[in-house]
Amino acid sequence: MWSLTADVHHLNHGSFGAVPLAVQEDRMAWLRRWEGATSRFVIEDFAEAVERARREVAGFVGARPEGFAFVRNVSIGVASVLRSVEPWLGPGDEILVTTQTYNAVRQTVEFTAARTGAKVVVAPVPFPVEGPDTVIESILDAVGGRTRLAVIDHVSSSTALVYPITEMVAALEPGIPVLVDGAHGPGQVPVDVETLGASWYTGNLHKWVCAPKGAGFLATRADRVESTYPVVISHGWNTPMFEGQSRYHALFDWLGTDDMTPWLSAPTAIRHVGSMLERGWPAIMARNHRLVVEGRAVMCDVLGIPEPAPEAMLGSMAAIPLPPGHGEPTPNQLSPLTALLATAGFETLVYPWPTWPEQVIRISAHLYNTLDEYEKLAAVLSELVG
Repeated sequence: MWSLTADVHHLNHGSFGAVPLAVQEDRMAWLRRWEGATSRFVIEDFAEAVERARREVAGFVGARPEGFAFVRNVSIGVASVLRSVEPWLGPGDEILVTTQTYNAVRQTVEFTAARTGAKVVVAPVPFPVEGPDTVIESILDAVGGRTRLAVIDHVSSSTALVYPITEMVAALEPGIPVLVDGAHGPGQVPVDVETLGASWYTGNLHKWVCAPKGAGFLATRADRVESTYPVVISHGWNTPMFEGQSRYHALFDWLGTDDMTPWLSAPTAIRHVGSMLERGWPAIMARNHRLVVEGRAVMCDVLGIPEPAPEAMLGSMAAIPLPPGHGEPTPNQLSPLTALLATAGFETLVYPWPTWPEQVIRISAHLYNTLDEYEKLAAVLSELVG
């Protein structure tokens, strides 16, 4: 069912996901079809194929197909929005992020601010955290009269917290446009983009949905579609549009020659993984949530660490503060414990948070994981940090 190495405990689904064998084969079938008639596939088949995929995946996340575009990942989705909002920004304007904003996203915001003269305002969202109200207060307290855009996580990569995103969007929109970083949203927690009402929601499908790497999306609210552009401008800028065609889709669907088969396989991932439990995705999310809650409890008990956030703020990941680390982080900003755990057969992440030598370990739960894996991890980790 999966091609994961049997002698490794794969507890880091949150970083790069895992693709079931059936989805891998579906992608290969698309590749074979493309390579069998390279020009014909692009000229005659691709537009129809990507539109079918768009409608199915948009339905899964509750988005309007008209505002739904595939992108390779959330970093590209975020960069596209920030490119699009540059004309709004000038000296003294503010872009709001948090202390838990993903580094790649934060750097794109910093780059945009440097180009426009805008200021990056950082809301101090704490971890450990008492509850969702603390997140709401921290972010709203950082809003000012010059806030022009708020970039807010749905699920934080660094702390694994599920943010009260519905309340945050309701409090900020429409006065302050919100870009939701949903890198960890789809497949981990329910997503209903249209009901949420944010100006933009960008998500990954290669993580919790288990689609191939290179499958992400940007969902744009109807009133923002005509002013939202990809980071690369290609043929779609001047391609003649016939009745019923979309400039937004023409711009995003073809940025140049690339491998778009992950997009075309995303519907298969949704259907195939959803069939693994009788009640489909709601049951999968509930099962993975229960497992990570139990796994976190075991680890906190063995390590003698208080649980750092309410159970209700977890999806299928959890972060646990550890005693301060020793030495220096690795060049890719991971704790040396990451390599030590890998040697012991555990694929997981230990990284500085918020600054070294403070550190956290993040665990994930998906359908191939079982509780005994977290018990074994806790036993090994207690020896390393005890």
